[in-house]
Amino acid sequence: MHCASCVVTIEKALSSVPGVTAASVNLGTAIAEVEGKDLDTSRLVEAVRASGYEAKPASEARPLEEAARRRREVRDLLFRTVFAAALTVPVLAISMGNLQFQGREFVELLLTLPVYLWAGWPFLSGMVRTLKHRTANMDTLIGLGTTAAFLLSIVSTFFPSAVAAASHNGMAPVYYEAVGVIVTLVLLGRLLETRARGQTSAAIRQLLDLTPKKARRLQRGIEVEVPLSEVAVGDRLLVKPGDAVPVDGRVLSGSSAVDESMITGESAPVDKREGDRVIGGTMNRQGALEIEATAVGSETALAQVVRLVAQAQASKPPIQKLADKIAGFFVPVVLMIAVVTWVVWYVIGPEPRLLFATVSLASVLIIACPCALGLATPTAILVGTGRGARAGILFRNADALERSRTLTTVLLDKTGTITEGKPRLTDRVLIAGATDEDLLGLASAAEQGSEHPFAQAVVAAARARGIGPRRVADFRAQEGLGVKALVSGRRIVVGSPRLFEEEKIPSESVREEIDRFSSEGKTPLLVAIDGKTTGLLAVADREKPTSASAVRRMRGQGLRVVMVTGDRAPTARAIAARVGIDEVFSQVAPADKAMKVKELQNQGQVVAMVGDGVNDAPALAQADVGVAIGAGADVAVEASDITLVGTDLGLVADAMSLSRMTLKTIRQNLALAFVYNVLAIPIAAGVLYPSLGWTLSPMIASAAMAASSLSVVTNSLRLNRRAL
Repeated sequence: MHCASCVVTIEKALSSVPGVTAASVNLGTAIAEVEGKDLDTSRLVEAVRASGYEAKPASEARPLEEAARRRREVRDLLFRTVFAAALTVPVLAISMGNLQFQGREFVELLLTLPVYLWAGWPFLSGMVRTLKHRTANMDTLIGLGTTAAFLLSIVSTFFPSAVAAASHNGMAPVYYEAVGVIVTLVLLGRLLETRARGQTSAAIRQLLDLTPKKARRLQRGIEVEVPLSEVAVGDRLLVKPGDAVPVDGRVLSGSSAVDESMITGESAPVDKREGDRVIGGTMNRQGALEIEATAVGSETALAQVVRLVAQAQASKPPIQKLADKIAGFFVPVVLMIAVVTWVVWYVIGPEPRLLFATVSLASVLIIACPCALGLATPTAILVGTGRGARAGILFRNADALERSRTLTTVLLDKTGTITEGKPRLTDRVLIAGATDEDLLGLASAAEQGSEHPFAQAVVAAARARGIGPRRVADFRAQEGLGVKALVSGRRIVVGSPRLFEEEKIPSESVREEIDRFSSEGKTPLLVAIDGKTTGLLAVADREKPTSASAVRRMRGQGLRVVMVTGDRAPTARAIAARVGIDEVFSQVAPADKAMKVKELQNQGQVVAMVGDGVNDAPALAQADVGVAIGAGADVAVEASDITLVGTDLGLVADAMSLSRMTLKTIRQNLALAFVYNVLAIPIAAGVLYPSLGWTLSPMIASAAMAASSLSVVTNSLRLNRRAL
């Protein structure tokens, strides 16, 4: 495929297959996405082939093979371009130098014929193929334009007297130099475009390059180097300093600092020790690590990242629909304009009218550029999503990328999003009659069954003080409130003041401490034994160092920033104030966060929900844009539109900035393509000739056409250099 018309032709062919409800073709990635019921892949492939193109199931495509195919295409285009230029230069010198000698036209013909037939074969074969299938694309326009100029020149060469008689100066003009220059320039433009398009899709290749080819497997304590494909889940692997981590795994022994920037976007190496997770493709910087493989092949985090990036790059945003509609009738309209141009100038044009009309027809056909329309959106999406992937920002599809630009409100979960998500026990308050071991020991025993970060902080504090585990029964967790359990035969309740109100357990004796801790941004956890309040634990979760600056950036982007949390209002307000957030929804259970999103949407807000992607899944799904932050090795968060592999809240602001930059680039590209065609085609048709005497040579038309496609691709590549 080379232009938007190709895209439309293939989409129509796929849509005609029984069972297909929707078909979307991406020019940048050459991937078609088809939706429907009872689809037969072989029938889809056959439908594409029947429309004049080749196809195969995406499951059979290999990124490395596609990269090799693109390199072969570049080499072929380079050879054809050099060959065409080498033969065209002498023809151009003869023509521009006005060299006169016997048999001049035949020399030009002999030099131009290989350029037209061999170097220009991609256009000629494409023209024949499209005409055979009753379609039209960019190859049709170039093929017809060069053929018109070439045939006119042959007629002048073999029948000079007839053509000279129709000429006002009594000469039979030839346009061999125009044919050669057109083919050379269009080939050069396609060569540069193909190379540039290769750069736009470099993100996936760079990600694939992170995976090492071999791993050091430990077999009975002996290190054996094996191909990565032979590594299985459960294998013990050795990762030495300077090695790339071969697969996702869990550290069994050793400690080191691992550079995860290529996956998470976070520049500082992460300390790893026994029990920590490591991600395949990251770089071990210091000590040796012995790890157990937990995910291999297509299940690794890196493979999931590649899958998400490829999925986003293959999709099309709604803004592309306008370009597709125009592309659907672009080439037929250009052909009609070319025919009308020829007829008008043949009837009323200056002498020699036949030559003037034919040259104008060729100029119209050659200068029209449907490829610029087709490349405007996919090249920007390719670069934008690739840039995001390198920073740890994974867009699920192009639709999410476009919607992010329209956001008005960002709703931020507190724990793990604004804060580090690793709270610690800071204070304990004992009521008369309770011992420290009773308070912390019984509370930690009850909390053992909870995965909430606050519960884990209590358990960690008890373990650090040497308080051992106890027998637990009848464990029950109340989401967002706390836990209840039987510990050593005693009824234990640990949780928020709201839980104690529901359980009708008096807590007035520690009311002053509750308020004090809340005002300090700490979360109070009440502890009751057998229906009586025994003490109070205070847990604090520190804000991430980048949270305040991230909030400032989002507000600077014109976004309304709101925090949502299950904490009490005083605690929530204290943390919000420290990071610069004015609006807070407090004491909101995870299940009720989706309702808060809906309330904002009912107010006319376009809402992004930012959470951890697990217990915030309902809110992420309800939001216009769901953002899962800190996904780490588990990047396939189904409920989210954007997955942030790192934990830095600044990535949210980066994602919003990248979305706006990408959509701005798409609009610029579409404007370039539209303005170019709207201005260039009439000029090529000769609308300025009656008033200014200006005409457009087919050679200039070919240069302008090549420049238009290249300008769109180059403008997209600027996204790689712009700061977020």
